[in-house]
Amino acid sequence: MITIGGKNIGRTEKPFIIAEMSGNHNQSLKRALKIVDLAAEAGADALKLQTYTPDTMTLDIHTGEFLIESDTNLWKGNSLYNLYKEAYTPWEWHKAIFERCQEHGMIAFSSPFDETAVDFLEMLNVPAYKIASFENIDIPLIKKVAATGKPVIISTGMATIAEIDEAVRAVRSQGNNQIVLLKCTSTYPAAPERSNITTIPHLREVFNTEVGLSDHTMGIGTAVAAVALGATVIEKHFTISRAEGGVDATFSLEPHELRLLVEETDRAWRSLGRIQYGPSDTEKPSLEHRRSLYIGEDVKAGDILTKENIRIIRPGHGLEPKYFELVLGKTVKKDAAKGTPLDWELLL
Repeated sequence: MITIGGKNIGRTEKPFIIAEMSGNHNQSLKRALKIVDLAAEAGADALKLQTYTPDTMTLDIHTGEFLIESDTNLWKGNSLYNLYKEAYTPWEWHKAIFERCQEHGMIAFSSPFDETAVDFLEMLNVPAYKIASFENIDIPLIKKVAATGKPVIISTGMATIAEIDEAVRAVRSQGNNQIVLLKCTSTYPAAPERSNITTIPHLREVFNTEVGLSDHTMGIGTAVAAVALGATVIEKHFTISRAEGGVDATFSLEPHELRLLVEETDRAWRSLGRIQYGPSDTEKPSLEHRRSLYIGEDVKAGDILTKENIRIIRPGHGLEPKYFELVLGKTVKKDAAKGTPLDWELLL
């Protein structure tokens, strides 16, 4: 069990839902605060930022490998520097955003992308840290975060099992065992068929950590399925409206979808229950609606039971249907009207 901001995370608790703002504020603090309001209204447990500047992420170069050229990349044609300049959350906004979260009783934290971001976030006393997929091989950053003693959530996008092991060992080397590993597919958006969420229980088994999903698919189906596989944390990008644009808007949930995510992951979690056979307490009243053996025609004492005078019908007050062939040919010892449940006392 891990606790973040007073909320427990584990299989005995409902899924911990994180709304990722990322750059969907479109460089407007007013919009950023509105995103906080809507995330809280939808029932998210936490709101997450990303803490970096263009200069802490890359170099101010706009050619060669610093230019995004992949045909499958959502941001093709942009340079890394310009993308991060468009997407970053000004550091001077963090305090206001975190305070708005607190007003709603919602947890706020962030993904730092270098050591200066960790120092800055420590001044804001964040309750946890998230390591993004592209940083899960940055062992010095992971150790810096782990040394705070706070829970560390790590996206595993693109990471081999050996790289995940290195990241987990880096956290534990700092005396910190508060780890959540998030299965993640680092494509934007991600296709459900490439999500491979059956990895989730394997992550839990191999690394003995809490597990979850950082989900870039459209909709909520993948996230709900992840809960059924043991995910205790779900992170989804969130925006006011995809139509209004933003660097991550294409694969972000809108408010009504986030509310649906909260509701349906909670239903999925509650439905897991335990291994159980036979009628539950709430099912027991329904037992009377099962089929059973009934007298289908009036019979007199001494009559023989046949396929014509006994029936397998509802309700379930007679002998179970499995005795049908056994009672055929048996003699009735007393009169019985049509509609009488067949029991052993009727038979000689």
